[in-house]
Amino acid sequence: MLTGKTRLSGQGDAAGPGARLRIPEGEHVIRYTTAHDQAYNRASCKFSIRVQVRRCPVLKPPQNGYISCTSDGNNYGATCEYLCDGGYERQGTSLRVCQSSQQWTGSQPLCAHQHRCQLGCQPAGPVPRETPPLRHLGPDPSNRYYKMQISMLQQAACGLELRHVTTVELVGQPPHEVGRIREHRLSLGIIEELRRFLHLTRSHFNAVLLDKAGTDRERYISPASPDELFVFIDTYLLSEREAARREQSGDPCE
Repeated sequence: MLTGKTRLSGQGDAAGPGARLRIPEGEHVIRYTTAHDQAYNRASCKFSIRVQVRRCPVLKPPQNGYISCTSDGNNYGATCEYLCDGGYERQGTSLRVCQSSQQWTGSQPLCAHQHRCQLGCQPAGPVPRETPPLRHLGPDPSNRYYKMQISMLQQAACGLELRHVTTVELVGQPPHEVGRIREHRLSLGIIEELRRFLHLTRSHFNAVLLDKAGTDRERYISPASPDELFVFIDTYLLSEREAARREQSGDPCE
């Protein structure tokens, strides 16, 4: 058994017995430049290795939809989630995983056009008709980004009320997914419609800031501070009259 310093394709040393190298995909030459055995006989040696990543065929997004994937997108263990554009609903599996056999689990779903009755369904809870800016959060109650964002929003309740901001939470994974506006719970159908319409994935934290007309104005992939939100709202979402009133009244929350 030889131990010692190793060199990968002439680039850099990894010193010590059992030194680990992060070897990228492709063909490489491993050289032991100062190897020795248990009797301390010095020697040098080299050998070639070939690193190959198991990959599945590249998935195509469905018509009227798109795909959100982890890792490199098609390597062994990667997970891809199918999402549909607003006005379309997914028919089929939502997640597919690249297996060691280099084949995907399941089959490609479709994004079918929704009927008007589905688009016009009423919320289970009392959702304001003229909704002020909204925050949509995910993916899981234990997610540190989610807990950090909720904590900051709770501490900034006065500033949110002053700007008529309503927080909408979408957290968890089916069948235990939860949606709520303050203490009011949303039905699973409304949760799914919101996620589909706003392109909100369940795989990682994301937040969307909407204006009163329901237009997507800003997105965040990490928690946004209250000051960051308030500056954006005061700068871009207030009418001239509202901005003048805010300037005259100052900030009663300070």
